[in-house]
This record gives sequence, C-alpha cells and structure tokens, in this order.
Amino acid sequence: MPGARRRGFTAAASASLPPALAQLAPADRSMPGIFWLTALPEKLPLHLITALTLHEAWPGHLMQMAIANELQHLPEFRRFTWADYNGYVEGWALYCERLDHDLGLYEDPADHFGLLAFALWRAARLVVDTGIHWKGWSREQAIAYLVETSFLPLVTCESEVDRYIGMPAQALSYKIGERTIVELRAEAEAQLGERFSLPDLHDMLLALGPVSLAELRRRARRWMDL
Repeated sequence: MPGARRRGFTAAASASLPPALAQLAPADRSMPGIFWLTALPEKLPLHLITALTLHEAWPGHLMQMAIANELQHLPEFRRFTWADYNGYVEGWALYCERLDHDLGLYEDPADHFGLLAFALWRAARLVVDTGIHWKGWSREQAIAYLVETSFLPLVTCESEVDRYIGMPAQALSYKIGERTIVELRAEAEAQLGERFSLPDLHDMLLALGPVSLAELRRRARRWMDL
C-alpha cells in the first residue's frame, strides 16, 4: 500500500505497519520514492520479498504514482488523492505481483511459493474483511482465521486485522481492481490477436492516472477498438 511520508521503519513503528510500503515521491521531484521494508524480520520472510517488491516498488506503486505525478493535464484530485481510487491503485499493484511470470523472475521455487502464499492471504482476507464488517467477527476471531488459513506470521496477522478493522472493504477493493485488470488484459488479447502488445496495454493503464474501475473499463475498451 502507498504510505505517507515517514523517516523510516523503526522496530516500534513496524509492529503496527504492513511488512512493506511505498513512500511516494513528491510531485515536485524534491526527493525520490522509497521502498520501505519492516524492521521486524519475523513479519517478512524472505520468500515474500520478490512479490512485495513488484507490488510496492517497480512496476507497482512507485512507478504508478511517479507517472501519475507527470500527468499534469489531470486535475489534482485525480493525480494526488489515490486513496479515493483504491480499486485502480491497489489493483494495479496486485496485478504487478504476477508480472514475474512474464519477466521470468519466479525461477526460484521459494519466490514462487511467496507468490502463492500472497494469493492465499488475499483470498483469506476477503473472508476476514467480510466477517468483521458483515458477520460481526471479533478481532480475535479474525486473527485466528487468518493464522489458520494463511502462511503469514502471527505478528503480521495481528497488524493486518487491525488495518481491516479501521479500513472497511479496502482489502476487497484490491482484489476487485486486480480482477478487473486481468479480465481487461484477457479481453484485449482475444480481441486484438496478433496486434496485442502487453507494453502498450500497460502504458494505456498507467497513462490514465487514478480512475474509477467503471471508467477504467470504458477507456480500456475504447483503446481496444482503435
């Protein structure tokens, strides 16, 4: 998830923060974007780092929002209020985790296991988010479910559940955004055939800047028809 400006991940701060986050570069380019990793090794096993790097850094959030900063024709509420377009913003980053298959970076079985572990976590938290905000689960129930059904360490499960409590449906929007992008990619491949270019598709998606998923679908299909 993109993060607000911070001086660093101290051990104390790491207890309540995700295993990693992106500190976005400011629009005036006065400093670079930073990819922060937790100061608590138990929160971030090594096999998760490849997928997290793709999600938070490149071609995930740091690339995504650096490009958005350059889209000066867009109104500021589109360029800078990324949280209002969480499906697009997090959907892109979640989609990026799977680009290692296209890039050939998951040759190490441990890294591939990390990707699968992340997929399991994303499925489990759909249940947790819904359980908390629709079924009335307690914090303890939610943590127990996440521990039982994912490969995440207990300390990560605890901080993640606290995030889901404070940000209803945010975890759900990640998956909805990712599924939208995956479906549009499949649709473009089928419609364009030999004319399909994955780099061109990605350029189109990133050139939109933060946008609603309905508008994303509309613009992507218009691009396919050109």
